Amino acid sequence: QVMLVESGGGLVQPGGSLRLSCVASGTISNINIMGWYRQAPGNQRELVASITSLPRVDNTAYGDSVKGRFIISRDNAKNTVYLQMDSLKPEDTAVYYCYAVTLANHFWGQGTQVTVSS
Repeated sequence: QVMLVESGGGLVQPGGSLRLSCVASGTISNINIMGWYRQAPGNQRELVASITSLPRVDNTAYGDSVKGRFIISRDNAKNTVYLQMDSLKPEDTAVYYCYAVTLANHFWGQGTQVTVSS
């Protein structure tokens, strides 16, 4: 079992920045991939970014709408994945969910709200 706890959401003006954090606990040695999805009201959940959790492998992937503005990173010593979000736009407003993938299962955090508005 893997537990995920997100933090760092909030209200920011367009053009601003936020950094989300996701701390994993439990059977974290089985995690292969971690990342972020988001869901805005009335929309389907969409991939924001992902990063592999394998030793000495640091492959990342991004959704088209965030490429060049968001950066995903990890700190294995802290069991934490970060999402640095820059040049935020109103359309980035959504609940952001951390997720983790093992060979047998997907796990989700409770979500953190990000609102981009003036």
